[in-house]
Amino acid sequence: MNDSLGRNPALSPLVGRAQELSALADGVRRRPGVVLVEGEAGVGKSRLVHEVLASDAVHGLRVLVSRCLPAGEPSSYGPVLDALGTLLDRPAPRGTGLRGLSPVTGVLRTALPELAELLPEPPAPAGDPRTERQRLFRAVRELVAAVGPAILVVEDLHWADTGTRNLLGYLLAAPPPELAVVLTYRYEDLTGSAPLAGAYHPPPGTAGVLLRLRPLDRAQAGELAAAVLGSEAVPAEFAAELHERTAGIPFVIEETLRAYRGAATGELYAPARAKHVPPGAPGLYGGSLADIGVPVLLREAMAERLAKLPPSATRLAQAAAVLGVPAPAELLARVAGLAPRSCRSTLGRLLDSAVLHTADAGAVAFRHALARQAVYETVPASRRRELHRRVCEALREQEPTPLVQLAEHSERAGLQTDALRYAEQAADRAASVGDSGTSTRLLQRLLAAPHLSDADVNRLALKLGKVAHTGLDQRDPVAVLDRLVGDPRLSTITRGRVRLYLGLLLVRQEGAARAGRRALETALGELPANSEHVSTGVAILARPFLGTTPYAELEPWTRQVEDLLETAGGEQRLSLLASHLCSKLHAGDRSALPGPDPASGGEPDLGLPPARGIAELRQQARIYCNLADACTAIGHYGTAHALLERGVRAADEAGALFIRSTGESTQARLDWLRGDWDGLAERAAALLEEYRDLLPVAGELSLVLGSLAAARGDWARALRWFTATGVEAPQDAITPVVLGGYAGLVKVRLALGEPAHACRDADRGLALVRAKGIGTWAGELLPLAVEAYLAAGRKADAAEAVASVADTVAGREAPLTAAALVEARGRLAAADADHARAAAGLQAAQRAYEDLRAPYLAARAGECAVMSRLAGEGGGTRREAEPGRGTRPRSTGGSRRVGEATPVSEAADGAGPAVAQLPGLLRVYDRLGATVDASRCRALMRAHGARPVSRRGRRGYGAELSPREREVARLLADGRSNQDIAQVLSLSLRTAEHHVGRVLRKLGAVTRTELRGRAID
Repeated sequence: MNDSLGRNPALSPLVGRAQELSALADGVRRRPGVVLVEGEAGVGKSRLVHEVLASDAVHGLRVLVSRCLPAGEPSSYGPVLDALGTLLDRPAPRGTGLRGLSPVTGVLRTALPELAELLPEPPAPAGDPRTERQRLFRAVRELVAAVGPAILVVEDLHWADTGTRNLLGYLLAAPPPELAVVLTYRYEDLTGSAPLAGAYHPPPGTAGVLLRLRPLDRAQAGELAAAVLGSEAVPAEFAAELHERTAGIPFVIEETLRAYRGAATGELYAPARAKHVPPGAPGLYGGSLADIGVPVLLREAMAERLAKLPPSATRLAQAAAVLGVPAPAELLARVAGLAPRSCRSTLGRLLDSAVLHTADAGAVAFRHALARQAVYETVPASRRRELHRRVCEALREQEPTPLVQLAEHSERAGLQTDALRYAEQAADRAASVGDSGTSTRLLQRLLAAPHLSDADVNRLALKLGKVAHTGLDQRDPVAVLDRLVGDPRLSTITRGRVRLYLGLLLVRQEGAARAGRRALETALGELPANSEHVSTGVAILARPFLGTTPYAELEPWTRQVEDLLETAGGEQRLSLLASHLCSKLHAGDRSALPGPDPASGGEPDLGLPPARGIAELRQQARIYCNLADACTAIGHYGTAHALLERGVRAADEAGALFIRSTGESTQARLDWLRGDWDGLAERAAALLEEYRDLLPVAGELSLVLGSLAAARGDWARALRWFTATGVEAPQDAITPVVLGGYAGLVKVRLALGEPAHACRDADRGLALVRAKGIGTWAGELLPLAVEAYLAAGRKADAAEAVASVADTVAGREAPLTAAALVEARGRLAAADADHARAAAGLQAAQRAYEDLRAPYLAARAGECAVMSRLAGEGGGTRREAEPGRGTRPRSTGGSRRVGEATPVSEAADGAGPAVAQLPGLLRVYDRLGATVDASRCRALMRAHGARPVSRRGRRGYGAELSPREREVARLLADGRSNQDIAQVLSLSLRTAEHHVGRVLRKLGAVTRTELRGRAID
């Protein structure tokens, strides 16, 4: 399995070897020099060498390449002589050639007949083998020296004969001054411990480099996979599975991917895209790599290695393949049926030949899963069953009992009853410690087994539904439960409970909320009225934020929840409260808002008793996280933050992965609103990759990513993320998130100068508010909708929107919408040219947002107030400087209130009192990285003769990036053109080009593509 076997190294991508490539190229240039490239089979030694041979590092050099073969050569020195025999295959570089050959080189006429006409006549035979060998060595060295500048590459030196090693040792003891030598080898296959005849130390004046190539890490494996499959990127879990299966060995990765791509003709392997991921995001790949067989070349290589070892080594390797996990020598000996003493020596042979490797704690295993599979497939079926039985006998004696392994080996041994028992026990154990993923996978596998009894199916189906409901694995359990509700082996009550769990999972999936509600309603008809499971379904059906069902139609379900709460206790009561309290608060019922607890420094007090066990702790985590989500949606951000800390902590303690996922997405949304943007984009993207199948989480994270993209002026990406919030199918989405998505779309359309499109999205959003009958979630949408209507000349619609939203929140707890109503009325006054009333209203809105700790919203209202004052002062405003016009990003503020510690004296001399407020707003935008808002604010200041000037004078940034250059660098990293940058930053194209040039020079980039995807601090 030499590195280039079966593939063209020039065509395969080189990944993760930048440092090694640079070192090898440097070693080739520093002549005389010797570079030893060491690495296991398939790690990429040949690929690295071929990359250098195709580079400028060998410009002007004679290239002499050969390789040692495992079968040995018919005569000694073959690889070196083969390399020299290629001297006439291609023209020599200018100024090189065979110069001044001494008579001793004539001994090579017989060994190198292709060069005979260039070589002198051979000297008389010496008659002494040692003298003849010495002559040949001298001849080779003098011939190489006569070639001139050259590079000699000998690959797979571990297979070299003794004569070749001695010849190379002689040559390298005093290499010709213009020669670079590159030798590749596998350490584990060397004869002895050195690649040459003895330990090699470069002589004085000779550069020596030792490169040890390591396997790729997980990220590099993903990068290589993307290159081989021809995609921009691969999902993180695909890269992780690939790395685990191949141990990061490039050859094995490539062969596996070629087999994977070859199998991609069926639906299982067809690339699939999750619906919430916008176009242009990394693709997702269906199917498992475990379904791909062992590549032929790898299978042959493993068979070749085992064929060289004694039968006892094969038995031990087969035992290791059947065990499948790192195991101590004693266990391997027992399974293989070998005596401990003979096992130790045999194991040493397997380790020396690299069939097995030492793992943690002295256990041994195969280097990667494919090597193990290659050996496993060579074991006859009857022998495999016997080995699996032996494994079971040994594992039963271990403490704690390895239940998952016992279940696997029992099944493969044909012990079906034992396999069922162990697998169910393993699923129960996994569920008890919060490992819902393992439990779910085991239960699904059991339910797919043939010949299960009716009792088995009923019991396992209920366990699957209960565990899947608490975990992250959603789609596969949904398919299994959907099949089970039609299974005639289920009893009526069990079917009702299974359908209930199915409904609970469906309402979390994109496009399935209505199907989930129908499943829940059907399940309630199948369950006894006094069943505790009824309360779960009723509480979910009473939620006002799911889909487009009008709030008034949910009142019967709400009354049922309240009736159930009167008699419920323990876990059931906590479960009902987790849904009921957040539903009430979402609807604006202030009685559900937790008050401060003086004993805990003002922290929210829910009056919950200490949890009695994991089940109650999980429900308490739901209460905290659900209430935090409601507080975030309606505008109580401080309370939301405190509740989230307690909720996520409780979810961690209870192993409640789904609850934690909702808490994390709420935290991301809260951080956006509160202006905590540092690292938020990366965190939200990572969470979305992890939780992409969970509707409540994926939609909210898409909203955050869209808002951040809009803040940077990345309109195309922002539109894609906002569309992924559920705006195209609100009946199957989360209403507060959908309304945020509509607000984002309106914002971007206004920035792009498309008021008609902005009005269309505003219409859709406000229609949803009216249909729901609740305006508690309209806080972000309303001011933007009013702005869009006014821009399109639809003043009456703007006024009607304000009145309609006001009606829906009358008497409800809705602090964000209340502030938004003040802002919207101020905008209407501005449209009526009542500038004094507009400025007063907008300043009041600014203060209201500040009280909520929503700094971006406060900055936006404050900027509008400034513009109204300017209009009142007679200064007028430029249309393109209005918030929402021209460049229009989303932005928020930091932890400091807008205007706090912002001296108005920083305005330029002569600027009016309204303009004096702009520097403080500008600092908010700059602190957040709200690029477009900051640029618009600067343009407004320039238009009115003001500029933010430090009291200590303008700073000189030297080689550092200025704030404006940092904005340009971020846009370059996003792949934006000079025209885009000019538009986003309100600059002329010439000025933008000037900034781009300076950024590239300061960051040491030759071209703008070098900054693509680079993180800019």
